[in-house]
Amino acid sequence: MLQAIEGVYKNGTIKLAEIPKAISESRVIVTFLEVKPTLKTGQMMYFGMFSGANQSTENDFSV
Repeated sequence: MLQAIEGVYKNGTIKLAEIPKAISESRVIVTFLEVKPTLKTGQMMYFGMFSGANQSTENDFSV
């Protein structure tokens, strides 16, 4: 018999919202329903953030 129970995955562990009925041991399939992006803090700039459609050439850096 298949049962679906909601739970939360956090830091490598899964916490179920309720205890499965009549199951003491079973194989499981875990499906992640939504992914919440984590915000990176402490880094103001990242590679390529100011890139445009044109590539830089040596002339761009000459005086």
